[in-house]
Amino acid sequence: MELETNKSEQVQFQEPTLKEKTAKGLFWGGISNGSQQLIQIVCGIIMMRLLDPKDYGIVGMLLIFTALAMNIQDSGFTTALINKKNILHKDYNAVFWFNVFTGVILYVCLFFAAPVIASYFERPILIPVSRVLFLGFLINGIGIAQYAYIVKNLLVKEKAAIEVFALFFSGITGVFLAFRGYTYWAIVFQNILYFAFTTTIRWFLTPWKPTFAINFRPLQAMFSFSIKLFFTSIFSRITEHFFSVILGKYYKEQMVGYYSQGNKWSLMGGSFISGMIGNVAMPILTQITDNRERQKNAFRKMLRFGALVSFPLLLGLAFVGNELLFIIGNGDKWLPAVPFMQLFCIWNSVLYIYTLYVNLLFTHHKSDIYLGGTILIGILQLLVVVLMFKYGIFQMVIAFLCINFAGLLFWHYFTNKLIGLSILEVLKDICPYLFTTILSILAAYFATIYIDNVFVKVSLKILITAVIYLFVMWKSNSVIVRECFNYFMRKKTIR
Repeated sequence: MELETNKSEQVQFQEPTLKEKTAKGLFWGGISNGSQQLIQIVCGIIMMRLLDPKDYGIVGMLLIFTALAMNIQDSGFTTALINKKNILHKDYNAVFWFNVFTGVILYVCLFFAAPVIASYFERPILIPVSRVLFLGFLINGIGIAQYAYIVKNLLVKEKAAIEVFALFFSGITGVFLAFRGYTYWAIVFQNILYFAFTTTIRWFLTPWKPTFAINFRPLQAMFSFSIKLFFTSIFSRITEHFFSVILGKYYKEQMVGYYSQGNKWSLMGGSFISGMIGNVAMPILTQITDNRERQKNAFRKMLRFGALVSFPLLLGLAFVGNELLFIIGNGDKWLPAVPFMQLFCIWNSVLYIYTLYVNLLFTHHKSDIYLGGTILIGILQLLVVVLMFKYGIFQMVIAFLCINFAGLLFWHYFTNKLIGLSILEVLKDICPYLFTTILSILAAYFATIYIDNVFVKVSLKILITAVIYLFVMWKSNSVIVRECFNYFMRKKTIR
């Protein structure tokens, strides 16, 4: 009996600690991502006014090469480190030196491949641009192991400070260069400086430091897990940046710019939510993999929290898309990007659900399912895009995103097998927030339908939607809303 009492007391002691970590992670993740989005919005507005769509298009054509290089450089070892319960210095050290050596080799290869890349797109300017832009992933690789340490140990304040600081100063530099007439070079140096700042500050703030005792043997223990993530990430980046390659080859730079900016503005909101949740999902869910019911409850808590923020933010962004890009572009220069932004906003409103599904698979070491699912969905996306090519860009994007939504059912199937979460439970968790968002948007639409002034219209759309949404949430006694409010007021932690 005494043993049972001690166990009970131990559980009661540990439970608030885990919840406090979750609440703290979500809070600082929200502060970090919110601050980053605010900086990106301000700098993005200024740069979009100073630059042309073709400037963004030139850089957008090269993003697939940068993304693939970063995935090869990482090779899934960062996620493997975060997911490993007991990590030694030699584990971090092995990953660090692997990233450094791989980064150098990749940069040399891409440096000499620059003329081939420029020849494919038939734009000679891409030779010097690519050789400078690709320095970004080389610099970033020096700080990947430190990043894994920060995430693994839930150093959420430090992570927030690093990312906000780097984004702020790189953004200011980009704006300055754009103002001075450096066109696409402003975007290039903004990206490079972001990686330079994050890497440098990680080295100063992280207690772990690499040593010259180079030993790659610890990678063997992580290889079976990481190799699947590696191939999955490669395939994901190909499908993710497939449109930039197609548009850059068969269309003008302006169209790549419209597509990339429409995707970028919607992704700001999507990454805000998925990033905030992703920062804590894997570390938290990893600690409770042995308790299925407890993991399910934690999963549903994050599912509801994501729905609370994601639907009004992303669907609201799609709602004010026309007015927003009209104001940002100081006219109709960027209005062709609106349809792309609205479509991607719809998908990004549920992107956090995909993030949760995948993180749950990782905590159960199901990287093989992640690999198979990503390849299957990616192949379907590529096939659909090829079939829809003759109908136009907009139709290709619609078909592409429809496969993404269908893919959520695939990921849910395995989530249900792991923690017993039914589709009805998911709908029960997210639908109240979705329906309330739609109701709020409809009310704002009819209330502003006859207003012509674009500034007044967008302001009232945002205000009416926000007020109605928060009012309904509060009056309906939403548990997650009241828990968030109480946490922010420091009356209690989320539980």
